[in-house]
Amino acid sequence: MNDAYEAGMAVRREMWGAELAEKAVANASDFAKPFQDIMTRYCFGETWTRTDLARRDRSIATLSMLMAQGRELEVKMHVKGGIANGLTVAEIRELVLHTMIYCGVPASFTALRACEEALAEIEQSKQA
Repeated sequence: MNDAYEAGMAVRREMWGAELAEKAVANASDFAKPFQDIMTRYCFGETWTRTDLARRDRSIATLSMLMAQGRELEVKMHVKGGIANGLTVAEIRELVLHTMIYCGVPASFTALRACEEALAEIEQSKQA
């Protein structure tokens, strides 16, 4: 493995926990393995490790872009990563409200559902 891959796995572990990060890579089908490799190296290893933008700020930017695109599954994942990167529930709610104004009600409603599901899962995991 190269340095970018290892750095990417470290970011994934910090944002989603070691179990989920390792599971995503280990359970990838032969078809999906190249995708997981590129995502780990370039998305997380090359981009999320850059120092000119804090990881917390990257979470805000990422959530904003995903909410604008109506990417429910990815919003849900990045809410969890955002919490790990220091975002508060109130800040995530503000992103959803901001999305309503700049991207429209349908996009914000999709984001709202995804955020509520992710936050409920986080709360449920705390109680387990």
